[in-house]
This record gives sequence, structure tokens and C-alpha cells, in this order.
Amino acid sequence: MRELKVVGLDVDGKRIICECDSSGEKFILRPDDRLRAAVRGDNIGPSQPPSDAEVPSVLRPKEIQAKIRAGASVEQVASAAGVGIERVQRFANPVLLERSRAAELATAAHPVLADGPSVLTLLETVTSALVARGLDPDATGWDAWRNEDGRWTVQMGWKAGMSDNVAHFRFTPGAHGGTVTAFDDTACELINPDFARPLRPLAPIAQLDFEEPEPELPIEAPEPPPAPKPPRTRKGKPAVPAWEDVLLGVRSGAQR
Repeated sequence: MRELKVVGLDVDGKRIICECDSSGEKFILRPDDRLRAAVRGDNIGPSQPPSDAEVPSVLRPKEIQAKIRAGASVEQVASAAGVGIERVQRFANPVLLERSRAAELATAAHPVLADGPSVLTLLETVTSALVARGLDPDATGWDAWRNEDGRWTVQMGWKAGMSDNVAHFRFTPGAHGGTVTAFDDTACELINPDFARPLRPLAPIAQLDFEEPEPELPIEAPEPPPAPKPPRTRKGKPAVPAWEDVLLGVRSGAQR
């Protein structure tokens, strides 16, 4: 058996170049999990095959599940461990179901308000709050993860316009569904009994007049005023004949 020594890395930086002392012949070595374990000093027998029952990497199955339970995604764990997503997924699935179940239970818990737990559940409360703000309560997403102290953090996400919004609650399982407390300002506003308040305060916008102006009528030349009617001549009263004319039979106004 010839002994090789490491002389460098290949141009891609992913393969190891080794050289034989006796002949000077060079070899390319692809690092695998067994080589990484040997470099770390792990006790792995020369004939021990890689086990499919556990992830042969820097991360053990329990460590993978612990990271997933704490809120990491499968992609994040796989990238950090340098292994394929499929290897992480098989150990992550049970924990992902656990997180989904915790989020579902939290929606049935009762928000803790200033005067005590609410009669409504968290799901009923946030649904009323979103409807009052003109948002779709069905377009929401729920997630949960366990903190170092063993308590659950629940995240609710929704979309408003072009922005993605999240609110976080602390879930404590217990009788009658348990309780949830707001963990950030957005969560406080969601469970506030005053549902009419906006989730984000906005500056007042001046009301603009978008009504179309009425079309102007064409200007016409003014009609000339009607000609004044000639004044009516007042008919004079008929002349009353003098008394002497009546006696003499003479018409008034006739020449004598």
C-alpha cells in the first residue's frame, strides 16, 4: 500500500490533490463524509459503511431536529451541514409536524388582554381584526417553533397590498386551549379590542376633488330686449254738453 501526502487543492477548491512519495505520481481525492470524520478524529472502522440511519456529517439526527424545532428550515440546516436536502428532510418531517400542530393549537388559545384572557380565541380575534381592516382572513399563514426556555413562539403572516406582515405571540398550552400573549407591537394591535384601528398609523391624506367639471355651455349673443310697447292712450271722457246747449238742441263741439 502506497502512502500519499496532500499537496494542495484542485482549481475548483473542492478536490484534494495528493502525491505519492515514491513515484511522484499525483492523485485527486474527493472529500466525503468518511474523510471528514477521519480529519475530526472520529472513531470509524476501515470497513464501516456509511449508515443511512443517520446523517454522516457534522450534524447528527438529534441536532438536525433540534435546529428544525428551534425554527430553522430544512434548506438552512442542509446548507449549514453541507449535505443534501433529502437527508435532512427525513429527520425534519416529524418535527415539522410538531411545529404545525403547535401553531394549530395556538389559534384555539385565548389572548391575554389587560383585564384577563379574552373569551374569543386567537383565531376569532385576528379574523375580526383583519375583516375590520378590509383584509382577507383566509390569506394567512401560521408557524411555530420552540424557544430555549421550552415555550412556543407562534408566528402569523399575512399580505396587505404589496407588503408581507408578521405578528408573533407566545403560546402557553393549558386548560380550555391555553393562552397567548402578544410578543411584538403588531401582535398587540391585532388582539386589541378596538378593531377599527389601522395596523400601521398612516398620515392623513388630503381629500382631492376628482369630480369632472361640468362642460361649459357655448356663449350665445344676448337677445335684444323686446321693443317697448307704445303707451296706451287714455281715452278722454266724452264732453258733457253745456246746459244751454241741451235746452237749445245744439250738439256740443259743433260749429254754431
